[in-house]
Amino acid sequence: MMRILAFIIMLLMFSKNLVANEQIVLGLSQDEVAITANFDGSKILLFGAIQRDAPQPDGKMGVIITIAGPSQPIAVRKKEKRFGIWVNNQTVEVDAAPSFYAVATSAPFTEIVSDVEDLRNKISVERAIRSVGAPMHIQDSQSFTEAVIRIRKDQKLYQSLENEIVVDQSTLFRTSVDMPANLTEGDYFTRIFLTRDGKIVSQFDTIIDVKKVGLERFLFNLSRENPLIYGLLSLAIAIIAGWVASSFFRYIRHT
Repeated sequence: MMRILAFIIMLLMFSKNLVANEQIVLGLSQDEVAITANFDGSKILLFGAIQRDAPQPDGKMGVIITIAGPSQPIAVRKKEKRFGIWVNNQTVEVDAAPSFYAVATSAPFTEIVSDVEDLRNKISVERAIRSVGAPMHIQDSQSFTEAVIRIRKDQKLYQSLENEIVVDQSTLFRTSVDMPANLTEGDYFTRIFLTRDGKIVSQFDTIIDVKKVGLERFLFNLSRENPLIYGLLSLAIAIIAGWVASSFFRYIRHT
């Protein structure tokens, strides 16, 4: 009995070492995105290598990279046309939806990660959105989540980048992700998964900091900390801008 137990322990240790043989080493072209007054988007280059302490194991290898912006609840409303007018008919509260989400893969998604691993780690866009439940009278609650994905894909906020990760010699990998201009400020949680035959064998996590700087940061802080002063300043700027425009057109008219 003791020999069998010792043999099982040796097998577990051996399998653990096999998993530990492959580790992800990641690099970023930048770990900060600065949102300024003229910010029109950014491109993040992600690159890295797979470090091995032993020969490459058998099985189909895959690399997956996800970037998730800050999550927040969102109310999704369905409109219907009644008496010639479009009105809100049904509303579902999605508990948490990332403000930005990109998932890049080295091969078709379903070929390199199993559905069980996707469910466990919430890798795909659909699994990244958390919607616990909907009111009982809502018959097609899933359609509300699909609407969020569709709208944010149109806005380039949700991106599915299949086959966009280039893997060289089963060791080096690289890809790039376009960050649109309408980003939400906060920490963008980045995950890199290494898979073998659909199972995750290694994972690396890091953070990309997206923040407002310069005048954008000053105005943002002012609006949160001193809303009265911010409102008066906005009113003063509007009055001055109107006066300048009026004076300019008056000058043009008399010349």
